[in-house]
Amino acid sequence: MYKNFWDTLSRSKTIRYLLDTPAPKWAILAVDLLLVAISVTLTFRFSQFLAVDPTANPFWYNHGVRGTFIVLAYLVASLSSQSYKYILRLSVIADIYRMALMVLEANILLVAASATVEVITGFAYFRYWNLLTIAIFSFSMMACMRLVLKYIYSLCLRQINVRERVIMLGSAINSYFLATTLKDEVGGQLDPVAMIALNSKAARSSCQGIPILPYDEKQIPKIFEQFRCNTLLILSNQIEFIRSGATDVFLNNNINLLMLNQVEEFDVTGERPSLSSQVKRINIEDLLGRDPIDTHNPNTSRLIRNQVVMVTGAAGSIGSEIVRQVATFGAREIVLIDQAETPMHDMQLEMEETFPNTRIHLFIGDITNRDRMERAFVKYKPRYVFHAAAYKHVPMMERNPVEAIRNNVFGTKNIADLSIIYGVEKFVMISTDKAVNPTNIMGASKRIAEIYVQSLHFHNHQMNDRPTTRFITTRFGNVLGSNGSVIPRFKAQIDAGGPVTVTHRDIIRYFMTIPEACSLVLEAGCMGNGGEIYVFDMGQPVKIYDLACRMISLAGFRPNQDIKIVETGLRPGEKLYEELLNDKELTTATHHPKIMIAKVRIYDYKNVVEHLKTLHRALTQGDTHSLVAEMKHIVPEFHSRNSKREQVDHEIEEEVTTNNLVEIQPNTPSN
Repeated sequence: MYKNFWDTLSRSKTIRYLLDTPAPKWAILAVDLLLVAISVTLTFRFSQFLAVDPTANPFWYNHGVRGTFIVLAYLVASLSSQSYKYILRLSVIADIYRMALMVLEANILLVAASATVEVITGFAYFRYWNLLTIAIFSFSMMACMRLVLKYIYSLCLRQINVRERVIMLGSAINSYFLATTLKDEVGGQLDPVAMIALNSKAARSSCQGIPILPYDEKQIPKIFEQFRCNTLLILSNQIEFIRSGATDVFLNNNINLLMLNQVEEFDVTGERPSLSSQVKRINIEDLLGRDPIDTHNPNTSRLIRNQVVMVTGAAGSIGSEIVRQVATFGAREIVLIDQAETPMHDMQLEMEETFPNTRIHLFIGDITNRDRMERAFVKYKPRYVFHAAAYKHVPMMERNPVEAIRNNVFGTKNIADLSIIYGVEKFVMISTDKAVNPTNIMGASKRIAEIYVQSLHFHNHQMNDRPTTRFITTRFGNVLGSNGSVIPRFKAQIDAGGPVTVTHRDIIRYFMTIPEACSLVLEAGCMGNGGEIYVFDMGQPVKIYDLACRMISLAGFRPNQDIKIVETGLRPGEKLYEELLNDKELTTATHHPKIMIAKVRIYDYKNVVEHLKTLHRALTQGDTHSLVAEMKHIVPEFHSRNSKREQVDHEIEEEVTTNNLVEIQPNTPSN
């Protein structure tokens, strides 16, 4: 019977409307004045309000007239204090404060009026203790009215809306405020049933009926079982707690993690925004244990603004984010080069919607087609080129070395050479940590591209009195959420019910978010004088197996119980850890703490070109063996691992060869 009653109420449109719609402000004011009038009547009824002078005008000393004066005084005070503008069902301390201010202002007016009458006539218009009685009655009834309405409203919400029980982390003022607001939210989805205090001083108390418990890792399972809850709500300003790894104790106990952005309860119109819309599941990116990188640099905006910028690989994960940031910095025109038709179409729609004032040119083409690329340079005359086009998947390039070299080396050579011919001011190449001591075709191809671009820069500056193009290279590791990366793959495997596959239990990788990486690319490109290879501080490396465990836990499952983790073995060319610098390389600092310059070996441009000719002959002949052998001559530190290309290493070791690159030591420009 009881349940049927609440079910009937929950289906009532009238009840829903009343719960969702705040009471009109005029109605609140009217009710407050009615309560004041009742207080006056009660005071008149149970006390002799005033001993009236027999000679006084009986009309002015009439109870009704004096009561009207009191109500009018409270009306003026209410308008002044705006106590009626608060939403009754959300009455909090600020509302009580406004009511107290209203009562005080009204009594000041009444006392002043009575004192004035007393000075003129010799008789006080009101007895002051009567005014105090009215004030106490009025304040008490208005407060009780609000508390009763709040209780009825909360009771209806709890019975009609089935909410997810959560425990909130933290006991600061913001935590109190948000916890109580979530409880009262119209159409809310969360019901805070307890708070865990990180500060022991606040523990073992309560806030508006919500118990506050001390943080104790050993007691976490017991606490969540006691409150019949399996979800922890964390505020966004507790990011340090999240990144410290302290959330592992919750994940290991199969507790879901939610994050709540901090928002104001009311906007300027007095309406309350939805807090539920600010709640999101904590992503794996939030748990990587690395502080976010400050990517604000006004110099980048100053250099990019009103310029023509070309981005190759513009439809890829890195290229598309560079396009967005370049547009944000106010580039006049952006030339998007890629051969992927559908992603380019998607980019066009996004850019037209987000940056309607920026001229976007879509140029479909393959960077290995020099004639096609030259048309883009002739037509658009870019000032800055960001070269992000590359094949990046290690196992695929291990099987297709010809295409890796064609695209990553000779495609880069085309764009670099055309940049000099058509007067590009800066060419920024995006490389990878896999180019350091490469163990696979992809990494070696990117290292060869680095070598060519760097040698071309110094050759160009040695051969020309007034060289134009400055060539800059940037290296970084894996980016979170990029196409084909490990995190989207793990998510898909978890959604499918597992298993989650990792190649090796001990494999580690560096990670950075796509916006952070691209922002550092832009900044390095703007600060570079040319010839530098910039490396980024990627923070602490992440163990991929631990990453998989955390992602499974975040999805609400138990690693190796609900979803298995299976080791598949290292793939061809894969190594356990990546490096950002060669053993023989050193770094120098820049003004940005996350960007360093690698002091690398510099090679003679003419000698590099001769090696590339040999590489190209093997490419055109389709001679994979000769192609890989020449790659190892160009990059002597390239040693294949877990690959059939290891045979080439043995052959080269047996050779007595002097056909490696010639090293030079030019005067490298300072930063």
